[in-house]
Amino acid sequence: MRTHAFVSGPLVLPPPYRLVRLRESGDAFNHALGLADASGAGTLVYVGRFDLAEFAVVLEPDEPLRRARRAFYAGMVALTDALRAYAPPNKPVTIDWPDAIRIDGGLVGGGRLGWPSAAPEDEPPRWLVFGAMIRTVSVTDAEPGIHPLSSALEQEGFGDAGAVQVTESFSRHLMVVTDLWQSDGFEAVAREYLGRTARERQVSRRIDDNGDLLLHRVDTGNTERCELVKALATPSWFDPQTGGPWP
Repeated sequence: MRTHAFVSGPLVLPPPYRLVRLRESGDAFNHALGLADASGAGTLVYVGRFDLAEFAVVLEPDEPLRRARRAFYAGMVALTDALRAYAPPNKPVTIDWPDAIRIDGGLVGGGRLGWPSAAPEDEPPRWLVFGAMIRTVSVTDAEPGIHPLSSALEQEGFGDAGAVQVTESFSRHLMVVTDLWQSDGFEAVAREYLGRTARERQVSRRIDDNGDLLLHRVDTGNTERCELVKALATPSWFDPQTGGPWP
């Protein structure tokens, strides 16, 4: 894997956000977890990297933790909207429940969620942290097609859209999704999210009050519960050895 110099381009965020910028060796998600108590809502931690858009934002929900985790879905909608803003025409940007993002079938990254470890389920948590990584450029020496299940924005024709553009776009779209939640309720956010995931025939889907995905199979009458907390414990898209999306 090649290394790159620190990317120092300007990053402009809307007024509600406060920027904390780390150098290339930083870890946006874990840094945000560490400062969430002191920094408060709207703090956005950004790592200046050439190959990844990596950032994390601190949220302060007013719902009990068991319901507040649904903010993860709002973050995923904002993240996919941020990518769609730069996607070539008819280029699909989709979600593998709950956390992985694919562009035209290739894995580019995803989102994750953190909260205080001792927070009770029936009380509002002091904070949540939504973190994201999107691969902007592939920095392996493999020929195209060697890893057909992974991709990067550059490979998918996103032009000059890099870490700065994706992060700025996310910050704006998260405000839009938050407004949607406040005006139309979480059901509107859930519809947006589910519309970006793969459909199965004879299966209806909804997101429960605690964030679990419920799959009702029409042919058998059975309902399957996919637990959000368990799924978020190990991000499906994240390679712990490389510290980035799976190759």
